[in-house]
Amino acid sequence: MHKKELRSKYKELRKQLSENDIEEMSLAISNQLLRLSIWNKNYFHVFLPIVQQQEVDTELILHLLSGKDKEILISKSNFETREMTHFLLTDNTKINKNEYGIPEPVDGIEVPSKKVEVVFVPLLAFDKKGNRVGYGKGFYDKFLSECQAETIKIGLSFFEAEEQIEDVFESDIRLDYCVTPKNIYRF
Repeated sequence: MHKKELRSKYKELRKQLSENDIEEMSLAISNQLLRLSIWNKNYFHVFLPIVQQQEVDTELILHLLSGKDKEILISKSNFETREMTHFLLTDNTKINKNEYGIPEPVDGIEVPSKKVEVVFVPLLAFDKKGNRVGYGKGFYDKFLSECQAETIKIGLSFFEAEEQIEDVFESDIRLDYCVTPKNIYRF
C-alpha cells in the first residue's frame, strides 16, 4: 500500500479504539519495552501523545524512564521550519497544547539532537522492513537525520506490521525496532 492509503486506513482503525483499548495497549507496549536492551542509555526522547489522534499513551513510558533515572527529552515543533527543538523534562517543565493539540514544553533546558540516544517514534503504520508512515509533515525524518547514526529509533504502534510500504523515499529514516502490544519487531 501507499502512504496516503495507509494514513487513511490507520486513522480509521484508531478511531475505533476505546479509551480502555488505548490504556490497555499502551500498558502492553510499555511492558514490551522492558525486554529491549536499551536501558544502559541515558538520553531518551519521548513524544507526548496527541489525545484526539488516539496515539499511544506514553505516560507509562515516562514513569518507567523516570524510575530508571534517565534524562527525558520532549519536543516543541516549529511548523514554519518543520523543525523540532528538544527540552529536558523536569519537575518545573510547563506544558501547553499547541494549535494542533500537541502537548509541548513552553521552554526549558534545550538539548541538541546529537545527544539523543533513544527515540520513541510516533507513527500511524510501519512495514516489515522498518519503514514507517507518520502524518506526512516530515518532522521526525528531519529530527532523526540530525541524530547520531547509533541512535536507537523505536516506533510505537497499536497495530502489527504491513507487508510493505510502496512509496518509501530515500530521505525516510528507518526504525531499528517497532513495539506493538504483542510483538517486538527488529529491523
